[in-house]
Amino acid sequence: MESFFATLKMELNLHKAQGNRTDMRNLVFEWIEVFYNRERRHSSLGYRSPTRFEEHQARPN
Repeated sequence: MESFFATLKMELNLHKAQGNRTDMRNLVFEWIEVFYNRERRHSSLGYRSPTRFEEHQARPN
């Protein structure tokens, strides 16, 4: 969890963020749903994004 929050803070530059609570909530949600869960490369997936990993798994051998 500490690594996740450190990455979140660094990527979104939250210590300098401006805006209201709703804006920040939407920004964090979008970052998690779009980047972190779909595009970010994971070492456990052979340094591929989850989307790329699933595409590779779906291909017939």
